[in-house]
Amino acid sequence: MPPPMTPDPSLKNALADAKRPLVGMWVSSGSALMAEICAGSGLDVVLVDGEHSPNGLEGILAQLQAIHGYPITPVVRPPVNDPVIIKQYLDLGVQSLMVPMVHTVADAEAAVATAHYPPQGVRGVGSALARSSRWNRIPNYAERASETVTVMVQIESAHAVENVADILAVDGIDAIFLGPADLAASMGRLGVQGHPEVMAAVEHCIAAAKAAGKPVGVNAFAPETAKHYMDAGVDLILVGADVTLLARGSEGLAATYIPE
Repeated sequence: MPPPMTPDPSLKNALADAKRPLVGMWVSSGSALMAEICAGSGLDVVLVDGEHSPNGLEGILAQLQAIHGYPITPVVRPPVNDPVIIKQYLDLGVQSLMVPMVHTVADAEAAVATAHYPPQGVRGVGSALARSSRWNRIPNYAERASETVTVMVQIESAHAVENVADILAVDGIDAIFLGPADLAASMGRLGVQGHPEVMAAVEHCIAAAKAAGKPVGVNAFAPETAKHYMDAGVDLILVGADVTLLARGSEGLAATYIPE
């Protein structure tokens, strides 16, 4: 007889319980070993990236399994706002989604629909065969799945900034996450995330989220920028990535021990 099982909490639960901004990092290597190392860091959130990283379904699954043994909240970014791909992620056991490139209300509504079973959404029903329900060991999983699925959408274009208030008003959007890199590019400031116009757009979205009563996160690897956005009231901030830490750390070793 299998032991009783319940769904794990998701990001919206962690955000609701938090007394300070949650701090996290990206796992972009595609490595379950790296994901496990980062999961034991003491950070609040680890973001497994499927958009810009070498991650297929098997890789996402292995990283979720590696992270699961640690007191940290996993979030996964799919490569695209697509109902088939997101269905597969959810069946793997992803509970917290960061959906990229959400520019309009229609994009936001589509993201919500992909994450929920009918009548709320269009998620295909196959969880009895999947890790999400622990192979049908979580009682009434299908009826309860929406309780612990978080839909966070990325605001990362000038068009999305214009629509941010309406996107926040979409039923089922649990949080927004700001992507200053793509936002800067869309504003003609490629590679200049700290440009005053870009930072003003980010701050506008933070204020809109606060007015809507919904959590907001942002990417900020530079410590001074991270502090600025934390002071502005973000609820989640991602401050590094496994590949970046390894790249800069290995460069530092070379600079220290190899003469010019």
